[in-house]
Amino acid sequence: MNVSQHLWPSGSDGYEVESSVMRLERAVSELRYGRPVVLHGSQEEPLVAAALDAISPSGYERFARAAEGNHVLFLSSHRGARLCVEAPEGMAIPARDMDFASASAVAYDRDAKAPLSWKPATPQMRLTGEVAQLALLLPAMVCVEMPLRSKAFSACVELTHLDLTTSRAHALDFQIVVRTAVPLRDLGECEFVVFRGGLAQRDQIAIVVGSPDVSKPVPVRIHSSCITGDLCGSLKCDCGDQLRNGLVRLKELGGGVLLYLDQEGRGTGIGAKMRAYGYQHDGLDTIDADAELGFGPDERKYEAAVAMLKGLNVSSVDLLTNNPLKIAALKAGGIAVNGHIAVTGRVTADNVQYLRTKTLRAGHLLDIELISRAASELADD
Repeated sequence: MNVSQHLWPSGSDGYEVESSVMRLERAVSELRYGRPVVLHGSQEEPLVAAALDAISPSGYERFARAAEGNHVLFLSSHRGARLCVEAPEGMAIPARDMDFASASAVAYDRDAKAPLSWKPATPQMRLTGEVAQLALLLPAMVCVEMPLRSKAFSACVELTHLDLTTSRAHALDFQIVVRTAVPLRDLGECEFVVFRGGLAQRDQIAIVVGSPDVSKPVPVRIHSSCITGDLCGSLKCDCGDQLRNGLVRLKELGGGVLLYLDQEGRGTGIGAKMRAYGYQHDGLDTIDADAELGFGPDERKYEAAVAMLKGLNVSSVDLLTNNPLKIAALKAGGIAVNGHIAVTGRVTADNVQYLRTKTLRAGHLLDIELISRAASELADD
């Protein structure tokens, strides 16, 4: 495909955005299938990239042959730091002598050694890492610059460096699909409001408890999905407690809204979350475990929350949160934050270190002394 040609007529900005969104979402899908995509920059040769998290060993070998050994392994700055390499722009490691297993070891393994040779990653490489994260894949990419005349990857989906920027506006494009009354245990009649939109057309849920008055600050809880905690009662986090306690608190406050966002693993996805759990079993805290996989301390985004609140005609909130990033995100999106209310869960022997990490390293507004006292009581028991 000639990326200068639009998939829709180019007579309006709306069609321009549609073209960028379609290219980006197709690229996201291709990466998840383990296939390469081609990224066109402003001046550089096209960059071909495949996600190491999704490509098969045989696919990796095919990529290496097509690249004629000129491919590199892109790793994020967070992974670089875990390898004791200062690479604020990310790193590009020559991969000619790497097979799939050795490339994977450098990308994810906790005991991997710092590479002997590397260069700062290019802006195009960093962009491919962003596309991988949209696909809920680890930001570890096998990349090669290819001349425009090359036909080695001619069948691959193509996108431009502007497609991510143009598509970000689409992240705020949500519409209500359905509103349905659902009685909940201990809460009574509630309403589930399903929103659809954003990149990749994910469905997001707002749970309206009672009948909040939108002419005043509305009590709101933004809760990111946690299958292990919310659904299965994991003792490694306090997410399930925060979900249930948050809903109860909304009722006590006379009604409010809980936004349940599809952001498993602080935005990294369930696969990465389970990998990180494995590192936590080895003694790493949650932030260092994510860094081993190339992620920052918190990869969540809150454009959907802003769009959903505006869709519910909520312009001012009392936010039930311990996380200052959520407060800042709503304010940046034009939602007035009148105040915040703490949401707590049980302190257990399994989650006490997790809670300490959230407080001391992630800046959550939790009472560290209370957590320490609870930990001491657990130890005494």
